[in-house]
Formats: sequence, structure tokens, C-alpha cells
Amino acid sequence: MCDEAKLKEWALSRRQLGVLAGAAAVTACAPEAVTAGTETSEAALIQTKVSFETADGTMDGVFVHPAEGKHPAVIFWPDIASIRTAKIDMVRRLAAEGFAVLMLNPYYRDVAGQQFDDFTDFFANDGFPKVTPWRRKLDADSIGRDAGSAVEWLDAQAAVDTSKGIGTQGYCMGGPFTVWSAAAVPTRIKAAASFHGGGLVRSDYEKSPHKVLGQTDAGFLIAVAQDDDAKEPTHKDEFAAAAKAAGRLAVVEVYAGGHGWTVPDSPSYAEPAAEKAYTDLLSLYSQQL
Repeated sequence: MCDEAKLKEWALSRRQLGVLAGAAAVTACAPEAVTAGTETSEAALIQTKVSFETADGTMDGVFVHPAEGKHPAVIFWPDIASIRTAKIDMVRRLAAEGFAVLMLNPYYRDVAGQQFDDFTDFFANDGFPKVTPWRRKLDADSIGRDAGSAVEWLDAQAAVDTSKGIGTQGYCMGGPFTVWSAAAVPTRIKAAASFHGGGLVRSDYEKSPHKVLGQTDAGFLIAVAQDDDAKEPTHKDEFAAAAKAAGRLAVVEVYAGGHGWTVPDSPSYAEPAAEKAYTDLLSLYSQQL
């Protein structure tokens, strides 16, 4: 779950802020994010800031792919702090495995591009109140429209192998977006992975992710944080049961990490569990795409 209570738990002491600031300084030494309209081919990758039209406006994002050839596409939904260096580094790592990865700005209806440097910046500058009105617009229908536009854009790119299925992965609030994306474009999206995703089981919402699995044609990896599971211990079982009833392959597993454990600039980052999650993601894509 990615809510205000969780973020308050992450409220950082001066010492923790210092540790994260140091981590931010390290990531600042990574390849700089490109400016609009430019490309970089470092490490045999092409990285570009992109934008395209949707039913709701102009969506922007970052597109990274190997410099040569055609590759399976992946739609990358970031967490609550959205596009930033830590997420771009994650996208570049995946692209180096042979994928054409499009990280979307889920807040494009209100703002364009990066809004926070990292989670330290998010905490220090009232990130949650800032993004809350933007998040209210992100439901199953709006994400479904966005996914359809993203798939259409990806399929028009020379770097994308349209003979392969598309994968999608999401973090925190982006977890349910992956299921809604797969339900919106079942003919193209064949694999979906949620990492410490919140709201995958919502009994009071008719389009809860676990209720739309029958509309998908994808395999799923649902990677659950230990603390999220402790708060909602039945949700993993409800999701797994719904996937079984829908005839969908779903690996639902609790990992040895707290909420946010897969993201390097998160206070909960746990490298061993993050590496396991990454290996499991690659396995999902190798089987489904």
C-alpha cells in the first residue's frame, strides 16, 4: 500500500536523511537524464524523452532501448514519486537485457516530466499532498485509456518487435496499473508484474484488479511486501484465487522486504530481495513474451 500512513512511517530522522542524501549523490553520478528532444547511446542504449497524444491530453515519458535491433516492449509504471534518476536507472538496466522500455508519467494530466529528485526530496517537500489530487484521476478507466495509447505508440516504434507480446511492470501505486493495462489491451499485453503494489484487492470497487483478471490474456507476478502482507494478510490469497478462477497464471509471493524494497532510493530498499524480484521479473518475461 502506498498511502499517507506508510509515508509517515517513512518519516526520516536526520541520520536517515544523510544516508539517503549520500545515496542520491551516488546516483547523481549515473548517466544524466537526457533533455527533451535529445538522445544518448551510452552502453549501446538509446534513451529519449518522448510524448504522444492520449484521449486525456499529451502523455510524456522516457523511452530506452538497445541501439540496434527490434525488442519486446515493456510499459513501466513508476511509484508515487514518478519519474526520477532511480527509476531511469531501473529502466536502463532492463533495456540492457534486450527490452524496449517506456516509462510513463502517470501525472501527465496535471504536470509534465520529473517532479522530485528522489524520495528524500519527496519527503522534504510535502510530496504526498502535492500528488494526491493528481492520483485521484488514476482509476481503472483512465489507466486503461493510457495503456491503449501507450501500446499504440510503442507498436509504431522501429525498436519494438511487434511479433512479441508486451510486458508491463508497476511499483507501489503502479502495481494495479499493470493489471488494468493488461485488461485494457489483452491482445498485446501478455505479462504484468506488480512490486509492492497497493490496492490489488478492493472489495468495494467493481474494477478492482483482482476482479478484472478474466479480461486479460497475461501471466502475472505479484510481489508482495512483508509489511503490506501483515496489514492485509488475506489479499494475496484472494488475488491468487481470482487468478485461478480466471484461468490466468499468477505467481503471488511475499518477499523478504518492506514496502518499496525494490527501489534503490526508497528507505526500505533491500538489495537481496530486490535482486530476487528482478530475476523473477525476467523469468516472467522470458516465459510470456
